[in-house]
Amino acid sequence: MTTQTKPQTTLGGKASLRWMTVTAMLMAMNVALSSFGVPVPGGHLYLNDIVICTAGILLDPFGAFLVGGVGAFLGDFFFYPAPMFVSLATHGLQAIVISLCVRHTLKDRKILGAGLGVFLGAIIMVTGYSLGRALLYSTPEYALLKLPFQILQAAVGAITAMILCFCFQLLELYRKLS
Repeated sequence: MTTQTKPQTTLGGKASLRWMTVTAMLMAMNVALSSFGVPVPGGHLYLNDIVICTAGILLDPFGAFLVGGVGAFLGDFFFYPAPMFVSLATHGLQAIVISLCVRHTLKDRKILGAGLGVFLGAIIMVTGYSLGRALLYSTPEYALLKLPFQILQAAVGAITAMILCFCFQLLELYRKLS
């Protein structure tokens, strides 16, 4: 007789070692990928949205917030501290919304729930960073200038996370481990 435990936690509950390990690994990947950008004409493309969207699909909302919000905050803190609080709020909310959509929207159709989640998460990320840049640098023009790169980053992160979790069956593998 075997019992399986879920790798989820709540603020008052006990976290499994597997949940803590996966959360810490994804958070470290977020910090690493937020430390450098892929040069594209006119700016840089950061790949940490792939990790944030993947964490939102795999983990519970608290774990997703740790990976998305705290991981992005630490990445900015170590390498470019000006937008670190914008990253905490924006990526944290993005990861929570993705996680909630996967768990509570279209429960019998996980792919559609995750698709809705990453779509809403992309909107949150683009809006949050656009507003954050406008307030942080006091120029809405700068925010508009960077808007295409934010949209590209959000799309790459959302699509790649969906491919990893559903085409390469990362979600199924993660659930089998728990």
